[in-house]
Amino acid sequence: QVQLVESGGGLVQAGDSLQLSCTGAGRSFSTLTEAWFRQAPGKEREFVAGINTWHRLGTYFADSLEDRFLIWRRSDKNTVYLEMTNLKPEDTAVYYCAASDDGDSRSRYAGDYGYWGQGTQVTVSS
Repeated sequence: QVQLVESGGGLVQAGDSLQLSCTGAGRSFSTLTEAWFRQAPGKEREFVAGINTWHRLGTYFADSLEDRFLIWRRSDKNTVYLEMTNLKPEDTAVYYCAASDDGDSRSRYAGDYGYWGQGTQVTVSS
């Protein structure tokens, strides 16, 4: 089992930056693939960014977010971070950390992730 806890959400203004953290317990992140998803009110959960283990810590992003978002991992803290820059009101959502037992994944599909955090709210005001 893997327990995930997100932190770092909050209320920011358009153009601001925000860093989210996801700390895991129960398994080392270095054996998993981790990802961030988000869900806005009335919308489906969507993929944001992921980082895997076996592709030389390869990262992958939703096409529309790659120029503003960054994901990285600190193995010594078993924590994955999501750095969001130039935030826009449409980035407002609950952001979820997820993990997959497949350390070689590059999946953008929520169903491929078996472990989820409780989510952290990000609100961007205009």
